[in-house]
Amino acid sequence: MEPNVIELNGLTKKYGSFTAVDDLSLSIRKGEIFGLLGPNGAGKSTTILMMLGLTDPSSGTVAVCGINSTKQPVEVKRKVGYLPEDVGFYDDRTGLENLVYTARLNSMAPAEARDSALQLLERVGLSNDLTKKTGKYSRGMRQRLGLADVLIKNPEVVILDEPTLGIDPAGMREFMELILRLSREEGITVLFSSHHLHQVQQVCDRVGLFVKGRLIAEGDIRSLSQQLFGNEPVMIEAGALHPDKRLQEAIGSIEGVNTVRLENNIFRIGCSRDVTPAIAELIVKSEAGLCYLQKREYGLDDIYNRYFEGGES
Repeated sequence: MEPNVIELNGLTKKYGSFTAVDDLSLSIRKGEIFGLLGPNGAGKSTTILMMLGLTDPSSGTVAVCGINSTKQPVEVKRKVGYLPEDVGFYDDRTGLENLVYTARLNSMAPAEARDSALQLLERVGLSNDLTKKTGKYSRGMRQRLGLADVLIKNPEVVILDEPTLGIDPAGMREFMELILRLSREEGITVLFSSHHLHQVQQVCDRVGLFVKGRLIAEGDIRSLSQQLFGNEPVMIEAGALHPDKRLQEAIGSIEGVNTVRLENNIFRIGCSRDVTPAIAELIVKSEAGLCYLQKREYGLDDIYNRYFEGGES
């Protein structure tokens, strides 16, 4: 098993009587893409600042790559690349010039800095815009350049704090695909903070649900679904022209089916696993007239709504 790259234990941050982060414990493995999901003001950014050693915790410990972020913040910054929601560049310099400047700040020789910058600009899809001044870059182009800026020092961990705000849907999709590809190809650990459900579900191996400074659940989508929706993580809807009680009982006898409700000629079937083929076969053989069949697995939007709108928070 890969070692944990990020370890948070009892991490708490208070500002006077206000608790921004409350007793947070979390482990993130090497090469994992972890999504920190929650509404604005939940404490996500404060947690990131403590990971980077930019603010001290009130209590608890935080270690990144085995380094205590509170006691050795400079060492942590050498290992971590951070992309905030709004990236700052010198607008009167080109993308290449900005990137070379960052490389030189990280002690790269001039020739190495230029070579690395050119390679990264190609990887993030900006090779045709490297001589354009960044003041002329679109929001999506600036975020791509920001990612190249993060990667130029070869970090072991990349932290992204709401990186797709203001990017159009096409640019957002391309950016997320880029993150996924870089993580898988280079084994980089990624912490992705966002309140956009679809983005998180699209790329993250695991997610943590964060609200009012507390981590209230964490895991992959399937495990969270099982926690929330009990032994029925799969819901199947089947419509029949001639449904009856006998057919309902027969569907209920299929292994993996837990509950069956008949509403407006549609069977709503709660299952512990996907038994769609068995249900379809049974209804067809019964000659009840199968006219509709849909499998619905609970996704991150259902999980989010259950926690944040269903009174769990």
